[in-house]
Amino acid sequence: MDRAISASEANQRFSELLRDVADGESFTVTSHGKPVARVSPIDREAEQRAVARLLTFVATLPLRHSGNWSRADLYD
Repeated sequence: MDRAISASEANQRFSELLRDVADGESFTVTSHGKPVARVSPIDREAEQRAVARLLTFVATLPLRHSGNWSRADLYD
């Protein structure tokens, strides 16, 4: 369960908040009592799976020929 923290408190205690997130805690940041953001640890395994799926997909795309161009064509 997320801990609620006001935006001003999150701002004042940002380094402490990041240490808590690194330890596995999640926070819901509120502004005027309404939730506006969520700060949570990164799921490294899910991130790696997503990158692998993206690379697999990109490998299936057809190669496109963009024509013959030189550096001068780009910057002149």
